[in-house]
Amino acid sequence: MRENRSWDDFDLPGVNRRGTMEQEQDIKIMAEVQADPTKCRFTVDRVVYDGAAYFGSKEEAQGSPLAEAIFEIPNVTSVLISRHLVTVTKEDFEDWLPVAKQIGAAIRRVLQSGVSPVSEDFKARTPSSEEIRKKVQELLDMEINPAVAMHGGYIELLDVIDNNVYLRMGGGCQGCGMANVTLKQGVEELIRRHIPHVGEILDTTDHAAGTNPYYSPAKQ
Repeated sequence: MRENRSWDDFDLPGVNRRGTMEQEQDIKIMAEVQADPTKCRFTVDRVVYDGAAYFGSKEEAQGSPLAEAIFEIPNVTSVLISRHLVTVTKEDFEDWLPVAKQIGAAIRRVLQSGVSPVSEDFKARTPSSEEIRKKVQELLDMEINPAVAMHGGYIELLDVIDNNVYLRMGGGCQGCGMANVTLKQGVEELIRRHIPHVGEILDTTDHAAGTNPYYSPAKQ
């Protein structure tokens, strides 16, 4: 069984030990490796970006300071910034701790600089919720559900809020052990390929919290 690793702000660089004059400016971060061991989520003690922005490559990150800084770290393949969360994917299964320290330092550096972590150009290119809804529904109808139906299941689009997509899995796939694999390797990748500026893809089980990806650790 994979060990679930997490580190609080004392394990990450740039943290003032309590009692200094700079205490109020401390940026505290907790890093937690996800059920998918290529992903690590960083929970920051303040809003990083008031929205959701996904970057699937170094090229997409151009002009967005936080994503640019994180993509400078070797083996990073994607960055998702959503309010106080930053989720990073890397291409290998090696120890996250050295990488987490670099990412924590990058988050602090950008936040302390006062610049917007996401470029205005990126924000301007983000589709409307109605446009996202239409494209996601087309993908579900034309590609995703015909494939999922072969296993007796279906995936339903419940809502699109801003650029975040809320889905529900039902039928034969609901709760099955392959749910995580199905979504990671199929549904999410397909949605992101066709609609690059989608933010989070969320399971309605976590709708209120709005923090966990559709292939959530809660489904283990």
